[in-house]
Amino acid sequence: MIETLHQLGPNPPVPGPAPTPTTPVVWALNTTLTTIGGHPVTDAHHILDTEERTRANLFKNPAHQHRYTTSHLALRTLLGTYLHQPPHTIRLTREPCPCCGAPHGRPNIPGNPLHFSLSHSGDHAYIALATTPVGIDIEEHPTPHTVTDILHTLHPTETQELTNLPTTQQPTALARCWARKEACLKATGTGLANGLTHPYVSTHPHPPTIPGYHLTDLPAPTHYQAALATLTTTSL
Repeated sequence: MIETLHQLGPNPPVPGPAPTPTTPVVWALNTTLTTIGGHPVTDAHHILDTEERTRANLFKNPAHQHRYTTSHLALRTLLGTYLHQPPHTIRLTREPCPCCGAPHGRPNIPGNPLHFSLSHSGDHAYIALATTPVGIDIEEHPTPHTVTDILHTLHPTETQELTNLPTTQQPTALARCWARKEACLKATGTGLANGLTHPYVSTHPHPPTIPGYHLTDLPAPTHYQAALATLTTTSL
């Protein structure tokens, strides 16, 4: 487990060591902040690209728009810090989807070996930087109704594990499983295209060993679960 997360707040980030093949770097932030990494959120339109601004404007709920804008401003701020270039100059694209070939696979920076992943849930966002394909996810604990809706879409063993738990423990276990699953699927770039059955990531407190992945749980705020996955060289 990565025991310590870097915290991104109102001040410019102090990056520390760059990510290595065995040690990704993970940053966390509160998305309700009005200044991120030295940049007022009200000035984000000068830093985000056209696609990001368009997507931000699609949110009808001001709080949701702010969360999206803040997390993407944070992503560009961190990428700019590690790449030593102004955040607004970074070109973000998507790799081809491994399932259909359309351009909605892993996000990337064309021609750059730095990999990254962004996730936000509630008022929190996590950003991972790595030198291999990476996926990160943070999940707020679901309601019991959501547990019922999702239960039978998981791997059969995960479904059985959840069913065996007292109902009071099921939301935490599902959030743990969901965060691990999403992290793995983001690392491959497939997303939810093939459903939630594979890979098997378990609902138990410690993740299993999964061929092709390095999967670890991350520290998370109360009532949240988070996970990080990187692809091993044999799975590239």
